[in-house]
Amino acid sequence: MRNIKLTISYDGTRYSGWQFQKNGRSIQETIQKAIRKVTGEDVNITGSGRTDAGVHAAAQVANFRTSSKLTVKNIRMALNMALPRDIAVIMAEEASRDFNSRHSAKSKTYRYTIFNNDFLGPMVRHYAAKCFYPLDTGLMRKAARALQGRHDFKAFQAKDDVERKSVRTLESVKVKREGDIVYIDMEADGFLYNMARNIAGTLVDVGRGRIPADDIGFILKKKDRRLSGPTMPAKGLCLMKVEY
Repeated sequence: MRNIKLTISYDGTRYSGWQFQKNGRSIQETIQKAIRKVTGEDVNITGSGRTDAGVHAAAQVANFRTSSKLTVKNIRMALNMALPRDIAVIMAEEASRDFNSRHSAKSKTYRYTIFNNDFLGPMVRHYAAKCFYPLDTGLMRKAARALQGRHDFKAFQAKDDVERKSVRTLESVKVKREGDIVYIDMEADGFLYNMARNIAGTLVDVGRGRIPADDIGFILKKKDRRLSGPTMPAKGLCLMKVEY
């Protein structure tokens, strides 16, 4: 049995998220149907992480096991012919037997995109959140530095169905502006439910003056979700990279 690793790009606008849902079309289900069409097999594809409804991916990683004799090049090409236009397999590779796209991951990088003007540019309307308040990116960078390192991120964790340990290592948080666009890039060894969107919301509140940049340490220490910023819209978030 072969273990095939896929690197996948998708526009999450029309989907209920990565994970299979009873009452919505998921990325996982769509890809599994394409694999069945290509190989004739019913497989369970494992993703590096669950992206929520409306969240995008530049390079999601997933793996599945197959008895198919197709080359990885032909698997990639056939899947792209079977998939809708808003999902594409960038790369297909042979992986070791013990490779698991979720458990083998060392870190993930997410990007949050903000259109900082009083209108939302039509070219980015599906991929950025609008913020019409002027943002001080210098203050946002100062707050971002305080988030870096190993901390208990309970204050940035949305309520989850499963009780999870909330200590994570945030390797880097970078804030940069290009014209009306503000990017927030976050790399961590793992993200809690809505953690990336809550960090983005907190940095936006810092940038518009609602939360002092010096309060980040206090918020982390208190572990109180009510002290951090709002959950930003899903459409601004994109999984950029998974490291193994």
